Amino acid sequence: MTMHRRSILILSLIASALWPTRGTATIICDYDSVAQADSVSLGAVTVYAKTLGKKLEEGAYSINAVEVLSNVNRLVSLNNLVDRSSGVKVRRQGGVGSDFDLSINGLSGNSIRYFIDGVPLDTKGSDVNLDNIPVNTVERVELYKGVVPAYLSSDALGGAVNIVTKRSLSNYLDVSYGAGSFHTQSADLTAQYFIPGTAVSIRPTFSYSYSKNDYKMKGVEVWDEDADKYVYADSKRFHDDYRSVIAQIEAGVSRVSWADRFYIGGSFAAVDKEIQTGAMQNKVYGMPTRNSHSWNVSAGYVKRWDKLNTRINLSHTWDRTETVDTAFRKYSWDGTWLPASGNEMTGKDRTIRIYNRPLTVLSAGGDYDISEHHNVAVNYMLNRTSNRRHDELDKTFEPSRDVVTKQIISLTYTQTFFDTRWQTSYFIKDYINRSDIRQTDNATVTGAGLIKPHEVKSYWGAGVGSRYRFFEPLAVKASYEHSVRLPLSRELLGNGTTIIPNVALHPETSNNYNLGLFGTWHIDGENMLTYSADGFIRHVQNYIRAVVSERDGYMQYTNEPAIDVKGVDLEVVYTWRNALSVTLNGSWSDARNLRKYKTDGNPSATYKNRVPNRPWMYANAQVSYTLRDLFCRDDRMRIECDHQWIHWYYLNWEAYGAKESKAVIPTQSVTDLSLAYSWHSGRYNVSVECTNIFDRLAYDNYMLQKPGRAVYAKFRLFLN
Repeated sequence: MTMHRRSILILSLIASALWPTRGTATIICDYDSVAQADSVSLGAVTVYAKTLGKKLEEGAYSINAVEVLSNVNRLVSLNNLVDRSSGVKVRRQGGVGSDFDLSINGLSGNSIRYFIDGVPLDTKGSDVNLDNIPVNTVERVELYKGVVPAYLSSDALGGAVNIVTKRSLSNYLDVSYGAGSFHTQSADLTAQYFIPGTAVSIRPTFSYSYSKNDYKMKGVEVWDEDADKYVYADSKRFHDDYRSVIAQIEAGVSRVSWADRFYIGGSFAAVDKEIQTGAMQNKVYGMPTRNSHSWNVSAGYVKRWDKLNTRINLSHTWDRTETVDTAFRKYSWDGTWLPASGNEMTGKDRTIRIYNRPLTVLSAGGDYDISEHHNVAVNYMLNRTSNRRHDELDKTFEPSRDVVTKQIISLTYTQTFFDTRWQTSYFIKDYINRSDIRQTDNATVTGAGLIKPHEVKSYWGAGVGSRYRFFEPLAVKASYEHSVRLPLSRELLGNGTTIIPNVALHPETSNNYNLGLFGTWHIDGENMLTYSADGFIRHVQNYIRAVVSERDGYMQYTNEPAIDVKGVDLEVVYTWRNALSVTLNGSWSDARNLRKYKTDGNPSATYKNRVPNRPWMYANAQVSYTLRDLFCRDDRMRIECDHQWIHWYYLNWEAYGAKESKAVIPTQSVTDLSLAYSWHSGRYNVSVECTNIFDRLAYDNYMLQKPGRAVYAKFRLFLN
């Protein structure tokens, strides 16, 4: 082989490692075309390189890794992206900025824990979530199903979501602005600047989003004066404005002798929301608001010392939420109102409810390479949440100072054999929960009389994950965890608006099992097929479920003695020439109540009923095509169509009521279409998209209507 050919091979290998694709990259070098005089013909060489997200998916645990790069030019949230992933379903209570419920393999809500770069997302503020984190700051989103690795130091029961942000060693500026239907606007800015001649970098981030969410509600009750009765009609939402501001700055050093990375940072988040409905849409509000403000300071340190890798993160957050409900009115969907004897949400006295929840999080860990095939890791997390509440108007409301402290300690041992084809990890966790609950008001409803005010308890968990790769098209993985989830502060203590406290909640425990097959088939140099098939079982004790009162729209978390969940996820991805991509996935999960007898000894009517208000069968289809060098050199146009289908399901237990009168969330079928165009090597980017293009009536969490057809556009400038 000549030096010229060696150079081409080396360059192709480097390019394959850097090629930004969904799962794999293909570089084809035809050596005959560049060296005609050589007597040795090498033919075509194809080099495949896997992204880090793809490598995680092929690890021992059941994981979906959602790559964000291909969607960074669109006006979408992280919630929109993960909602298309197999086994994952996001259900909203309205439009932009509304509360949402994310489920993974049938378990949802607070059973799922959220992280950003391995640190609890709560450190950014109680109202910072997958909806308002700037997409252009994110590299990928990791979705752990059932079994959560110990390094996250979490008490997640049903899974975990870890947002991995971009880490670059170059200067850049990334700024974008988008707008669309329902008076929606979004502006994001992120940048990085290295001080010349130093290893010091500064990273500012700013994000702003706003929407009136004034989409049309179809077939809701409004008052007809001529008929002197309520009739069904279409009416716009009129009290649902949402505004979010997030600002952050980090300063630190990278790749110096004493640290691989060290940073200090500060952030501010403010979310202002008008409250349009309760947990169900038959309760309409016209005046209440909820405003939250949070400040955070943090520091992080990462360093590898030969065979020892260490990390530590320390964070403190000041979080304040104010809920205002002072109007004695009763509203209808047409915006009209009548005088009432109490406020809108509770029917009681005027309230300005204040919750201050300072949060301190310490996360530390280290892993040591015993040898080439053996590694051991230790992780520790401290999470201390205080809850100081009072009301500025309602003097009958009892102020209190509550504290919930969690400590999680974990030990992991990992072994790899047969040139990494066989990988196994074992771990144990100790969950230590300390509660100091001082609120005693409304004890019959909140359970305040059933608990000890000061209590410390410890729970143990353990798990194992193993993967064996026979060859590239076929690999098998299995994992198990006995997991524990400690109740969150919002479950125990409420949120001051729609959630009633239940301080007597017990922790959830579960035995989670996963079994999967996966592989990649390189059909030829242009066609590739990847697939995955996963089965799962969850045996849950003291399952924490949100129960909604249809009469007043309030929500309270309660324990169900036993829930069994089983199901399967399937996904197939076909790619051609790094241009055409077709993704099909489907999920089926069956969650059943196994409580045979009620507390009074009588048989339970809901025994073996499917858990209500949970989608149990759904599917996604995505087709995208990318055109390159269309109008000028280095331009790119991506056309994408997404379709979601959800099978109908009951809103309440299927054992209650006659079949013809049961509340049902109907089958839904929604299609989105988008077009994104980039030129000047990705410096300039524009996109336009239409969601729910056929304007289908779609319901979501607790049968709350989602927006109809909407159009959005976005411009993004990236300077590197």
